[in-house]
Amino acid sequence: MLTVNRVTKKYGKNVACKEVSFTLEPGSLTVLLGPNGAGKSTIIKSIIGFLKYEGEITVNGYLNKTSEARRIMGYIPELPALYPNLTVIEHMEFIARAYKMTNYKERIEMLLEKFELSDKKKKFGDELSKGMQQKLNLCIGLLPDPDIILMDEPLLGLDPHAIKELKNYIEELRQAGKTMLISTHIIDSVDMLWDRTVIMQNGEVRANVSRTEIESAGKTLEDQFFLVTEGISPSSVKAPAEGEASEGNAENGSGESAFEAKTSGADAKGADK
Repeated sequence: MLTVNRVTKKYGKNVACKEVSFTLEPGSLTVLLGPNGAGKSTIIKSIIGFLKYEGEITVNGYLNKTSEARRIMGYIPELPALYPNLTVIEHMEFIARAYKMTNYKERIEMLLEKFELSDKKKKFGDELSKGMQQKLNLCIGLLPDPDIILMDEPLLGLDPHAIKELKNYIEELRQAGKTMLISTHIIDSVDMLWDRTVIMQNGEVRANVSRTEIESAGKTLEDQFFLVTEGISPSSVKAPAEGEASEGNAENGSGESAFEAKTSGADAKGADK
């Protein structure tokens, strides 16, 4: 279990994240959504231990910056950070040895084949296209087979085949009981199975709801995102059919459902800003 408890990150007077709290349950897939500048990357970098912050983050009871916590966490950054003088296979070998992995060659071959890098083994990092660099970035992050995986915009720069393969592999990891946090601002990119969404805006958590809660309210993830960040749902701006306008207005003026009430306070804050 990974717990983020009242984390605040400031850059001078600028508050990037404010009192952020959420929990990743074991074996769950949580989607971290938000517009650009919402604080998604900041909170992920805080979790992995790259940033100083106020608050507390624990991984299976250990503070996130301890060696015990880092052994079970994996991180796939938004932008690949490759070594220009290492080949693709040397990158993989380097990570395997850094994590003191044994019997890792078969796993390396599996990942390189899955992301179509088998014929690029001898290519240097700076010789790869942006898409290929992102594929290698994924292979490096997934190689140690961590129990908790943090992905920051993992689908950016990938071709359609690689996107399909990654989504299939994410589902395999989910079925294997891995705990995952996937950050994105592109809602269509997370149409795979997910259990919970945390929606951020202006550095704060605006909603933290499960897939079951959203679907039982007759909403989609897109509906919930726009409801929270803009105070509207895409369906609410569609022209009503003839004779339905008065009924729709009556529904909008009626009492909130239990689901809507759960995030209405956060929605109001988002609308004020």
